[in-house]
Amino acid sequence: MEWITNPQVEEYIKSLPFEEDTVLKEMEEFGKKTNFPIVGNLVGRFLYIITKIKKPSLVVEVGSGFGYSAYWFAKAIDKGKVVLTDYREENINMAKQFFEKGKLTEKAEFYIGDGIEIAKNFKNIDILFLDLEKSRYLEAVKSLKENISKEGLIIADNVLWHGNVIKENVDKKTDAIKKFNEYMFLNYFSAILPVRDGLLLALNI
Repeated sequence: MEWITNPQVEEYIKSLPFEEDTVLKEMEEFGKKTNFPIVGNLVGRFLYIITKIKKPSLVVEVGSGFGYSAYWFAKAIDKGKVVLTDYREENINMAKQFFEKGKLTEKAEFYIGDGIEIAKNFKNIDILFLDLEKSRYLEAVKSLKENISKEGLIIADNVLWHGNVIKENVDKKTDAIKKFNEYMFLNYFSAILPVRDGLLLALNI
């Protein structure tokens, strides 16, 4: 992986003091042990702040894994819910266990299957979070365009794809990410934060 930001700067940010959530720490350790990709604490704290500001009634994740990013959303939600989707039953079952430990189950709904198809059943989505197969990002946002509330947010992870987006000759996954980014900037008010692997934030106006 190529560094998006100076690794020393990233390590400095990680070294700053903050109140730890024991369940999140356990999830981070599990992700590291099993080599399961998660957004990490830096992105998680950003999701928490955005959620507190936005005050969403409905957050829908397309691609939740074992629930790390969804846990950050649920922690920040005051009145509302987060919908978790993943095609692997074992991931959703593990997410349920972590949410039970954190006493956040009442703020969540868990679904097994194709995240895009599941998300189509929800209207007025205040925050749509994309972290599924990168080749399906564009499909997801086009398919769910009418499901997003006015001034709703679309957040997508891995949009700099290890820095590969700046290269001329790219593979299919990188090409799909580049096309998604271009579409989002043409059709939504978008910004990309060069944190971790790149986080896109778009406003539906």
